[in-house]
Amino acid sequence: MFFRREKPHVPSFSERLDQARGAGFSVSSGAQGATRVSRDGIAADVRENSGGQPEFVQAGAVTGGEILSLVELGYQSGWQNAAGKRYPATAVQLKAFHAFTEDLRAVFGLTSLYNEGLGTVNKLHLYDRLEGRDEKREKKPWEVAFR
Repeated sequence: MFFRREKPHVPSFSERLDQARGAGFSVSSGAQGATRVSRDGIAADVRENSGGQPEFVQAGAVTGGEILSLVELGYQSGWQNAAGKRYPATAVQLKAFHAFTEDLRAVFGLTSLYNEGLGTVNKLHLYDRLEGRDEKREKKPWEVAFR
């Protein structure tokens, strides 16, 4: 007799959203065809990618129905809206954001990377010491020749 391994069930995007509802997340329709998943003042717009897996379009704190992006200013983390206005981020908000993204990744079955597990990460890093550094620095003669 041969033993066959059953093919693992890969949940669909709607099944993953149902799992998120069961885990305490609020699920509603979001912007640009995405689905908004929220909890404790933090939300993420999630969309199904070509492989049927969920992908985060945008995640951050919610103010006035708009998701603010996390921005690192070098000396403090903050939230930035689409118009470019920045608001300071509190420790409570950052802890809630970190817990939200980790819990949502676990519910969706996505891999969590090591640097994401250490704390909050974002796509917008604006360090004051590095902003405009290359324009201000005087070029050496050998750097000009090789460009």
